[in-house]
This record gives sequence, structure tokens and C-alpha cells, in this order.
Amino acid sequence: MLGLLFLIGTGGYMLLEGWTPLQALYMTVISLTTVGFGEVLPLSDKGMMFTIMLLLSGVGILTYSVTFIAEYLLSAPVGERVRRKRMLKQIEQQHEHVIVCGYGRVGQSAVESLRNSNRAIVVIEKDADRMAQLAEQGIMGLYGDATRDEVLLQAGIDRAWGLIVGIGSDSVNLFIVLSARALNKELYIVTRSSVENEKKMRLAGANRIVSPYEIGGRHMANIIARPHVTDFFAGLTLDDGVELWIESLTIAPDSELAGQTVGEADIRRRVGISIVTVTSGTEGKAILPDANTVMHAGDQLIVLGTREQLSVLQAIAKCELPHQH
Repeated sequence: MLGLLFLIGTGGYMLLEGWTPLQALYMTVISLTTVGFGEVLPLSDKGMMFTIMLLLSGVGILTYSVTFIAEYLLSAPVGERVRRKRMLKQIEQQHEHVIVCGYGRVGQSAVESLRNSNRAIVVIEKDADRMAQLAEQGIMGLYGDATRDEVLLQAGIDRAWGLIVGIGSDSVNLFIVLSARALNKELYIVTRSSVENEKKMRLAGANRIVSPYEIGGRHMANIIARPHVTDFFAGLTLDDGVELWIESLTIAPDSELAGQTVGEADIRRRVGISIVTVTSGTEGKAILPDANTVMHAGDQLIVLGTREQLSVLQAIAKCELPHQH
């Protein structure tokens, strides 16, 4: 309407007064904006009548147009689109991140634990209130349905390291696992599922299946049977406030640990870290190491220590920590 109005005004002055296009456009603009400048050239009677009609019809349309544009720019949907575009740009920069599908009770617990690592997190959620919580906490969140391939791709599924599917419906989780595995063959997928659907989840492509009810029951039984052991693994914090971490690392080919025995490496004395298990990179068999256990490139070590000690071990041995950048 606004564009048509300027065309009519410009064309009218050119036709009635014989003005150039620039003179006609200038007269139209100063008339509709009511700035109060004088006429470009003296107006004829027809030109005056045309100006009166242009002002009566045009000022209302101009006012409406300006109001409409202002409301559009300041409205919530536009603000949401701007935030979504900014978030998508931020997600596009992420690599080797973890995608969490669903920010319910399971998803929130997973995100809270993941935030202790150095790996970036992207949460897919279709509840507006939960999206607001993510924004308040400074967590990258993508509003959408995780069962849709385009949403998974927007979350960077093709560049992600891992996927956590924590939605309460097994059928929805199964669909997400199928879609994610088709989009990224190397993705490490952990999904929530009931015990009876574990086989289906594995066939769909899940690497690990977790049943919150089964784990909860086992944890409660362990608290009764082994309360001190359970408290240790639940807190993993020493009495003096030093926080311990159980971490998995892979021995790199150029690591000085490759080819050494546990006794020769003497990691406990040098770094203060305890090696819990050694898993062969070729056989996949985990053993409890002793001083004569030989470590090879590609072996995975489960170690216990502080974050500072783990960083020192990484620097000395050139090890690759899967849960750190």
C-alpha cells in the first residue's frame, strides 16, 4: 500500500503538472511526511486538488504502515526469530559437541553432568518454558522436534560427537535414534529406554541403553548393601574438598606410555593418578593392571584423579581424553 501510494503520487504530479520524476517524487514525499516545505513549483488547480486527495488518503496509510512495521519489528515472534538465527550461527561453529534431546528431568540431569566437562552441549527442546530455562542458564538450545531430520541437522548432528536421547517415550526415542544413526554413522548414541525395548534400540543404532528405573533400583540396593562405596562414587570428593574424577583416556601412538609397563610409567608417583583398568584397543578386554601390565597405543585407561592431575597426565603422555577438548 505504501509503495503504491508513492507511485500514484509521483505519477499524478508528472501527469498533471508535467514535472520531472525527481520533482514529482520530492513533492510526494514532502506532502505525505507533512514536513512543511514549500511546493517545488506553483501548483495548478488540478494539482492542488490532487494534493488534497493525496494528503487525505495518504497520511492515514503512511501512519498505518509505520505503525505496522514498528509492531512487526518489536513483536515477540520476530524477536524469537532473531534469537533463533543467532543461536543457529552459534551452533554452526560447534564441532565434536554433544546433543541432548529433551530437557525434562533426565535431560536436565544429563546436561548438569555434562557441563562439568569441556565439551559443548546443544539441547533440542520443543517446550517454550524449558527453552526459556536454557536461555537463562546460558545453554545452547534449539527449539524444535528432535524426530525431524532438519532439526537434527540444525543441531549439527553431522559434526557432533555424541547424542543423548532422554525423552519419556520409547517410540519417540527409537525414531530419534534411527534418524540420528542414518545422519551420522560415527555418532555415539546413548538413549533412555525401558528394559523390554533395549534390543530394538540396539538394532536402531544406539551404543548404550539406559533404563532410569533399573539404574535407580540398583542404586537404592547398593546404598543398602554398600553404603560407603556408593557414597564414594556418588560424591567422588575427598574430605579436604579436592574433587576426584573417574576419566577414560586413550593412549596416543606417540605417547611415551605406549610400550611401557605400568611399573615403568610410574604414573602414581609422577602424577598422583591411579589407573583403575586397562582395556586393550585390539581385543576390547578390560583388566585390573599390575606393575607388569604392558600398555599399548590405542589402549583405553580408566583413571582416578583430580582435573589438574588429569591435565598433567595429558601433557606428559600426550594422551587423548575423550571427554575433553
